[in-house]
Amino acid sequence: MQKANKVCEVRPADRLATVSEYYFSGKLKEIAEMNMSGKPVINLGVGSPDLPPSEEAIATFCREIGKNDVHGYQPYVGIPELREGFAGWYRTWYGVELNPKTEVQPLIGSKEGVLHISMAFLNPGDSVLVPDPGYPTYRSVSKLVGANPISYTLDASHAWQPDFEALEGMDLQGVKLMWTNYPHMPTGATASTALFERLVDFGRRHGIVICHDNPYSFILNDTPLSILSVPGAKDICIELNSMSKAHNMPGWRMAMLASNEQFVRWILKVKSNIDSGQFRPMQSAVVEALKAPQAWYDEINRTYRSRRDVAGQIMRTMGCRYDEKQAGMFLWGKIPDTEAGGEALADQILYGARVFVTPGFVFGPAGDRYVRLSLCCPNERLAEALERIKSKYE
Repeated sequence: MQKANKVCEVRPADRLATVSEYYFSGKLKEIAEMNMSGKPVINLGVGSPDLPPSEEAIATFCREIGKNDVHGYQPYVGIPELREGFAGWYRTWYGVELNPKTEVQPLIGSKEGVLHISMAFLNPGDSVLVPDPGYPTYRSVSKLVGANPISYTLDASHAWQPDFEALEGMDLQGVKLMWTNYPHMPTGATASTALFERLVDFGRRHGIVICHDNPYSFILNDTPLSILSVPGAKDICIELNSMSKAHNMPGWRMAMLASNEQFVRWILKVKSNIDSGQFRPMQSAVVEALKAPQAWYDEINRTYRSRRDVAGQIMRTMGCRYDEKQAGMFLWGKIPDTEAGGEALADQILYGARVFVTPGFVFGPAGDRYVRLSLCCPNERLAEALERIKSKYE
């Protein structure tokens, strides 16, 4: 007689108790089920660009992939042409000089870079300043490496910028890193040189590494800025940048970070034990993508500006208020006082109109009374979403 199988009593690592499944991971499963059941959903939740990369980048990739000698493992530091390409891009658009040999590190996506940096600088029990609202990965990765995330609240009254008086009044003992991100996701708030100067000064005085995440600086933003343009910033700052947003390459997982030689070396020590480099034809394609002229960014922004006009109508139909000066590929709106919260409104729209919008609580408690719309959706689909939501409110 065959014995019944007995499930082994195996427990996951304790660190899994500190985080939950990424909100979009779970919600997109639900949306997939709705789509399969004949209730198609228009997804305005995720910031995944739907436009193609440049023709030059695609042509380069197609040409390079046919070569026989490009399919092996690549250097952990990326090919020299890629590092030089990123350095030249920073020189052209941000006015920042980087040594391509020692101050630039290509990444398999900046989200992975958040993990590499955290592992390189944080010991269990160290503290990390994370923005609220802000990118959820800053908090979750901090927890996964055993660090203690400490929120610093951003709000509309301070233009979604740090309240430095409040920061100075906090117990900063044990704080090793501070995450910051401008143009800000999810609010679309932009930075200034003065803000970056204050961040660099704050980091220097307190011995806190300022990690600036900078993927949105070319989208609906007239003045791309890098925190590394502040004199001396490289001594205490790390900047992440990405090909995902302004170059329409999210699935390519091509990004970079820049900092001083020592910081880059420490991060590489982590990265080289985790991954094995990026596919060479993709690196070559990125080199071409980085040569994009002003006209490339202008054309993308014409598209996003047109889409934002329709997204604004959606916001107003839901009774939400928003700042017209937002940058980036999202629209962040405050919900009506009559609504219970952003999640409740988002669920009403999802189940009542079959349109997915992101509730602001995903980005922290300070976002609870907000929702976010993605502009990564063609105008005709945005117009259809508008009509669906109008029907719900009639």
